[in-house]
Amino acid sequence: MSFLSVLENKNILLSVLQEFQNFPQVRAIAIGGSGASKTSDNLSDIDVYVFVEKDIPVQQRENIVKRFSSKFEVGGEYFGSGDEFWVDKLNLQFDVMYWNVNWFENIVDNIWFKHYPSNGYTTAFLFTLKNFEIIFDSDNWLLNLQNSIKTEYPEELKQNIIKRNIMLMKDKPFASYYEQIEKAIKRNDIVSINHRIAAFLASYFDVIFAVNELLHPGEKRLIKYAKDNCKILPKEFEENINKLLVQPNSETLNIISSMIEDIRSLIL
Repeated sequence: MSFLSVLENKNILLSVLQEFQNFPQVRAIAIGGSGASKTSDNLSDIDVYVFVEKDIPVQQRENIVKRFSSKFEVGGEYFGSGDEFWVDKLNLQFDVMYWNVNWFENIVDNIWFKHYPSNGYTTAFLFTLKNFEIIFDSDNWLLNLQNSIKTEYPEELKQNIIKRNIMLMKDKPFASYYEQIEKAIKRNDIVSINHRIAAFLASYFDVIFAVNELLHPGEKRLIKYAKDNCKILPKEFEENINKLLVQPNSETLNIISSMIEDIRSLIL
């Protein structure tokens, strides 16, 4: 069942999206995020992805937003080009992201077809693509791109993700996350400890999802998603994460070492 089919007052939503659809720069529009992937809750907003050939002027975007919202922020570039606004008649927040067509095509090509890994979150954009509910697609460009990743998980991509992120976690001869956390503990630098633990966990989950040949769902509710969807998980998966995130913690390095060895056992 689609997100639109269960949304009350969907005509209001469609009327908002129709306004963006009328821009000549727009090639496709989709709903993504937790709404499209059916993991939303009462704290979730509506993520709208507008794919453009070139930028839409901020003033033109603001003119549209003002028709539907009394509370908005247009032209924010904090996380890429986007607008955030409260749709008064829906009593819902919209997050509109403007993604360049060529930029997004390159992301899909580099990950799914050229098998380039990242430092965590490697396939998160592809998860978003897979779960799009397409609202407008002028020439089936977005649908074709979505269909292009409906293939078996590439083995080379899987191995590249595992190799890169295991290396980052501890195997790098210099500046692995383990080493950086160790130094931060010796300095009693709590901010640095937490910063590097976050990076460690990003790689940790990237490996887990690759081992299970699952696309990475992003940064929210990862423990639950992994427990619900992964057939293979490290020993004491949730317990170790919970212990690791308690700081300061004299056992941090031991916990990390245990987590690394447990995840290694998944790939041997």
